[in-house]
Amino acid sequence: MKEPRPFVFSREHFLQQLQQEGLWDVVVIGGGATGLGIAVDAASRGYKTVLLEQADFAKGTSSRSTKLVHGGVRYLAQGHIKLVLEALRERGRLLQNAPHLVNVQSFIIPTYSWWDRLVYGFGLTVYDWMAGKLRLRSTTFLSAQETAQQLPNIKPKGLTGGVQYFDGQFDDTRLAINLAQTCAEQDGVLLNYMPVVNLLKDGHGKVVGVQAKDLESGQHYSLQAKTVINATGVFVNSILHMDAPAQAPLVRPSQGVHVVLDQSFLKGENALMIPKTSDGRVLFMVPWHGYLLVGTTDTLVNETSLEPQAQEQEIDFILETASHYLTRTPSRADVLSVFAGQRPLAAPTVHTHKTKEISRSHSLLVASSGLITVTGGKWTTYRQMAEDTIDLAIFHGLLPSAACRTAQLKIHGYTLDENSTDPLNIYGTDKARILALVQQFQDLGQPLHPKFPHIAAQVVWAVQHEMARTVEDVLARRLRVLFLDARTAQELAPKVAALMASTLGKDASWEEIQIKQFQALARQYVL
Repeated sequence: MKEPRPFVFSREHFLQQLQQEGLWDVVVIGGGATGLGIAVDAASRGYKTVLLEQADFAKGTSSRSTKLVHGGVRYLAQGHIKLVLEALRERGRLLQNAPHLVNVQSFIIPTYSWWDRLVYGFGLTVYDWMAGKLRLRSTTFLSAQETAQQLPNIKPKGLTGGVQYFDGQFDDTRLAINLAQTCAEQDGVLLNYMPVVNLLKDGHGKVVGVQAKDLESGQHYSLQAKTVINATGVFVNSILHMDAPAQAPLVRPSQGVHVVLDQSFLKGENALMIPKTSDGRVLFMVPWHGYLLVGTTDTLVNETSLEPQAQEQEIDFILETASHYLTRTPSRADVLSVFAGQRPLAAPTVHTHKTKEISRSHSLLVASSGLITVTGGKWTTYRQMAEDTIDLAIFHGLLPSAACRTAQLKIHGYTLDENSTDPLNIYGTDKARILALVQQFQDLGQPLHPKFPHIAAQVVWAVQHEMARTVEDVLARRLRVLFLDARTAQELAPKVAALMASTLGKDASWEEIQIKQFQALARQYVL
């Protein structure tokens, strides 16, 4: 396995490599959690690997999660034992391999009957036991008084106590960017804004590569490859139709919505978990970057989109459910940001409107053309999904045999720095390089906005070393401001555009277009 070393992570550099390489071992289509995981796995095994993403890395589903690294208490209740065991194992590995991004989070289930307290306590004790040696901390029973102390804003009427358990929490897009950098450390090539527009086939109908288009230059590229992997999440059906137009859909998208509130609605460091809402869903209220993330919904939809819109009934459901537990009732006026994401659930073989009947496990398909498609799954199990995908390519003779290396592979930025109060710690080992930018250019140490701890150097860093190409890339996925406070993100757009233009060598016209486009997008995150 290659050791991490100095590397270049820039779009220009990767475009040069794209033109120089004649035959790739692996082409990965899709730059979300699944595709990035596969690219890391393939590159770390020594395969010549290129990943192509139609927009920005993690633009879709992978930036819109509930920010949990977990086994899935809900899935345990539904009897999906294998999925929970797999996810708990992968949760432990993520904590070991990316401690700068993943942390242990306390969750409390408030109970309003002695029976619920007993049932949830027993179930979560089993959940702990299933994690084995990768267990985080033990589940404990809380009295009504202890629960009220741990959750200061919880409604006390009828409270019998609570159950406290521990799971993982992370920043999904920061992990996506670090995975991309990890792939580059292993000699992989990655390009955002490079959609695949066609599959290349030989005379026998076998897929032998892809045709891609650079959205920035308009140039087309024909890439020859031994293996092509469709890891496009909710968009897998479109790639499948390039291969076989009559192919039945493999994915049925389900939409999940989150609203973000000021953390004063649930003070303290504990998250609140509601195991059963009025329609049988699970709802979380999780402290995240100084705010409160509340969600999610689970609604089957027919249309796939990079920017799905929250439905009014989904927003109302979240706020109404939260009001049953909080002493201060949240209203639409209190929502700082609302965002929706779509889950790539494996399509059922029979018609159903119930998302719980659709598998959360990942599944793999090898077409007669040799195209490999991976569907389903979730963030926590991305690494196992990647291992299974590359192993399948080897099994079918598409790649020479090589052992998986990712179970112990440290993710870019890995550090055990315990000073969790420094907001730059999320960059891991890159923190020192960002601070070096400030030492070199004092102006880059200036705060971007009084509501956030971000400094100008982070914008420059995102452009120079994280392949951010637009204001949206920075404010939505590098700094996460759009997902936390959409109105503040709108205020920041001109300043970020100016910094990016200076770094990228763009003119005033580019700045104006970027600001206009971002403002239009941000309005969709405001109620």
